[in-house]
Amino acid sequence: MFLDTDYLGLRLRNPLVASAGPISQTVSGVQSLADGGVGAVVLYSLFEEQLTQAAERDAFLEEAYADSFAEATSYFPARDTADAGVAASYLSLVERSAAAIDVPLIASLNGSSLGSWVHFARSLQDAGAAAIECNIYFVPGDLTLSGAVVEQRHVDIVSAVKQAVSIPVAVKLSPHFSSIGHLASRLVEAGADGLVMFNRFLQPDVTIEPIAVVPGVTLSHRVDSLVPRTWIAALRNHLNASLAATSGVEDYTDVVRYLLAGADVVMTTSSLVRHGAGYSAKLLDGLQAWMTRTGHDSVDGFRGMLAVPTDAESNAYQRAGYVAALEKAKSIYGSLV
Repeated sequence: MFLDTDYLGLRLRNPLVASAGPISQTVSGVQSLADGGVGAVVLYSLFEEQLTQAAERDAFLEEAYADSFAEATSYFPARDTADAGVAASYLSLVERSAAAIDVPLIASLNGSSLGSWVHFARSLQDAGAAAIECNIYFVPGDLTLSGAVVEQRHVDIVSAVKQAVSIPVAVKLSPHFSSIGHLASRLVEAGADGLVMFNRFLQPDVTIEPIAVVPGVTLSHRVDSLVPRTWIAALRNHLNASLAATSGVEDYTDVVRYLLAGADVVMTTSSLVRHGAGYSAKLLDGLQAWMTRTGHDSVDGFRGMLAVPTDAESNAYQRAGYVAALEKAKSIYGSLV
């Protein structure tokens, strides 16, 4: 039975990937993920703000002490080594983790604007990252900002990162665009080797006693897989790039569903946080058992079986699915219109 798969031009031993999350914040955590059997590990994200703040601080110190005597070699400005060392610590983690595991290590950069921080991707490559996942987390609160400007920002960031490195670059996207297919095509044209679908915006909750807005992070649930699976199926046969599914993996059946839709790899963090890094072995065992029952000897043999056909008129195909869903709903719940 063959589970090996291609992702971003990398050959992985299986299509299950540990996505960026709390377990990958240490070398031992990364090792536990690899030992659990995943095909690759995405390191936790390094944020644009961490890099730009360090750069601004360094620029300020350089200017503030520009007139110091060069002969006073023992005279240095005080620095917050904890903050100043964020980039160095991340690079060290990349280097040590890549050397400690036998599967590809993918570094993650999280940002929302075009700036010098994107060139840090080259340092990640030099430290041993097999690929870069560019997590563009941007919620446009400015009501005057057009959709075209938001999309162009994504394209510009991807182009800048690609210019900085020679290793593959994947883009983690939000599902909240008016035409995901069009943006996906533009990102691939800009150089993206793959798309990770989708990022989940962390939306705040509200408490009524006391009355307050409460930020928070929640683990994904199976329902979160519906939107990414729909778009992976729509893009599978119409885009020349790797497709990674993320969110909503609770057991092996969710892995199978994503692969049937056309995902090259299936990423998960929530299931591993809930059940431990070793849970990946159970997911893979379930995948193999399903393949045995259904007569498939390789992942490539059934990947994309439920994707939108190449010759389908996409708009009509999606519309037909919508109408069919309403008809099914009528038979269950009665007329909805």
